[in-house]
Amino acid sequence: MITYQADGVRMPSIKKRETTAWIKAVAAQYGRKVGDIGYMFVSDEKILEVNNEYLGHDYYTDIITFDYDEGDTISGDLVISLDTVRSNAGLFGKDYGEELHRVIIHGILHLCGINDKGPGEREVMEAAENRALALLGPKGQ
Repeated sequence: MITYQADGVRMPSIKKRETTAWIKAVAAQYGRKVGDIGYMFVSDEKILEVNNEYLGHDYYTDIITFDYDEGDTISGDLVISLDTVRSNAGLFGKDYGEELHRVIIHGILHLCGINDKGPGEREVMEAAENRALALLGPKGQ
């Protein structure tokens, strides 16, 4: 089951049913089933608090993925800062909805085993994000 919640921010206007079907389709491309996925949309201040408390990092980020995968079933909690998503959309000249969907699927791709910290991994992640967004349709919405 995939759940969507907001803490201290307004829930973004995403089509939950379509987004859930899209997430399941992307996971299936990697041979994965979807277990329990919890999205929490928060502010920059809240994600900084989570980043600090759970990871010991003192910086803002767009998403933090907590991985609870078991076998070929992906499960996890994904914390997304809508403030950073909005800032990054402006910075990269992207539509806010597209950037939000890119971040939503970024966490799923991490759960599917794709990393983005090592040499060449960022490019692999970006290509996977672009393929996933293409499944969603125009502008990633």
